[in-house]
Amino acid sequence: MSRNTFHVALYVQNLSAAVAKYEKLLGQKPAKVRHDYAKFEIADPPVILSLSTGGEPGPTSHLGLRYPGTGGGASQRVRVKHEGLDMLEQQGTTCCYAKADKFWVRDADGMAWEMYTLLADAEAETAADQNLRSFLGQGGATGTSC
Repeated sequence: MSRNTFHVALYVQNLSAAVAKYEKLLGQKPAKVRHDYAKFEIADPPVILSLSTGGEPGPTSHLGLRYPGTGGGASQRVRVKHEGLDMLEQQGTTCCYAKADKFWVRDADGMAWEMYTLLADAEAETAADQNLRSFLGQGGATGTSC
């Protein structure tokens, strides 16, 4: 049975050191590793933990939910829009070595939430969307944020 998966994205100072520590902590290898990004897919409880460089280490980059299919993500996007929440929509965007349909919202304290459906893996990191950088308060930052 497909289900939604919680997503946590953290900035790290040293990706290799962080991956090594999380491998020990989680007892598993990452599902994806690139020069500036790593992703662990934890089965129980279902969590996607992504680590990336390019931001201030320590604070949480963002939280999110990955929907198992495009229908679930699209219906949630319509529901959230109907609720009148400010959002940034990205359809078919490539970020964090993956192509996805997604939308972003902020909670009451300003934490960014990425709500998305994974469409396919990608070999390129193209997280240069200035609208997303602005939404995340990154200005001219380079590095991954998704």
